[in-house]
Amino acid sequence: MKDTAVADLIAAEEERERQGLELIPSENYVSRDVLEALGSIFTNKYSEGYPGKRYYGGQECTDPLETLAIERAKQLFGADHANVQPHSGVPANEAVYFAWLEPGDTVLAMDLGHGGHLSHGNPMTRSAHIYNFVSYKMKNIETGEIDYDELRELALKHKPKILLAGFSAYPRELDYEKFAAIAREVGDECMLMADMAHIAGLIAGGVAKNPFDYGFHVITTTTHKTLRGPRGGLILSKGTVSTPLRAPEKTLENLPTLIDRAIFPGTQGGPHEHVIAAKAVAFAEALRPEFKTYAQQVLKNAVALADAMQAEGFKLVTGGTSNHLILADVYTSFGINGKVAEGALDKIGLNLNKNAIPDDTLPPFSPSGIRLGTPAITTRGLTEKDMPTIASWMKQAIDARDDEEKLNQLHDEVRSFALKFPLPSDKVS
Repeated sequence: MKDTAVADLIAAEEERERQGLELIPSENYVSRDVLEALGSIFTNKYSEGYPGKRYYGGQECTDPLETLAIERAKQLFGADHANVQPHSGVPANEAVYFAWLEPGDTVLAMDLGHGGHLSHGNPMTRSAHIYNFVSYKMKNIETGEIDYDELRELALKHKPKILLAGFSAYPRELDYEKFAAIAREVGDECMLMADMAHIAGLIAGGVAKNPFDYGFHVITTTTHKTLRGPRGGLILSKGTVSTPLRAPEKTLENLPTLIDRAIFPGTQGGPHEHVIAAKAVAFAEALRPEFKTYAQQVLKNAVALADAMQAEGFKLVTGGTSNHLILADVYTSFGINGKVAEGALDKIGLNLNKNAIPDDTLPPFSPSGIRLGTPAITTRGLTEKDMPTIASWMKQAIDARDDEEKLNQLHDEVRSFALKFPLPSDKVS
């Protein structure tokens, strides 16, 4: 690369990733094949529209590419239809809202403070100014149990057009069967939507439940995180697949077409075909038997890390984890906020993020908790036996947060350990 300023930063980031351990649960490492597809010549091509229905010529390669990605995504998740064009998870969610709702319609979704996502109704977001979001919460923070009785009462009272199951900081599995039963009580206009951005890889790997098995109509997800693809979004749906020239009636059977129209021309322009190429590669990787082994190990590592952290004195929200994600209350545990903990751990090469805990009394930029997970370190090859070491480093760094000499020592230990585990992009698959 002739641009040495950018080349130097790319090289520095590669070394940062190689010499540390990524514990942010929404991050992962992609394969060399995914990176090569992402940097491919497809970045040059405009392809507004869909395969066979484009607004530009020269689509003899993009059409089969996008169709390949669609078919692989459908096979991976058991969907009738897949839209692989969303640029990320939030646009995917907003497109589903736009496809099904009218301004002022109600969405019932998980409260942000209890594990939900910004795009599920946070008042700062665009969607919250268009639609009416009502929130449900956990019944018991110690176990993570959702208050399904309250959820049912809210649903029957507010008659939501979308009942949304999904999260960004919830360490347990949702009861999709209960969501489906509640939606049936609400009526035929209540669409069941699951935002599985965090657990898509676990579903693909067969270690987490697939909402489609319980009657859900739409699933949105990112393609990175546990799915180990490029940064992007994906919408999967059930229903009759057709592309009428005129806008179809808003029925559940027409969801695939409604969603396609909501993405383009509704909310996005030209798709990023180089990203779609990388998505297609990632979907193929997730269809391989070894991906199931990976997903199983993510869970084993998460449970082992949660147990080891509790042994070190960390108080965990919901008392542990049933997925890839751990939420720890460091304020109760050690009298510090999450920003301080994140900073101390950054200094030793363990990267995670500060995060609010349920009903947090501290401000968002200095919350009571930290959020971490095991997708990326599992990709690097770490197993259960390594989790006590990570938990110990975490506790030592927090204890030594004002001791630069000790932090430097711990950083050297983490670096020496991390270098034993290559990045997947180092390997030609």
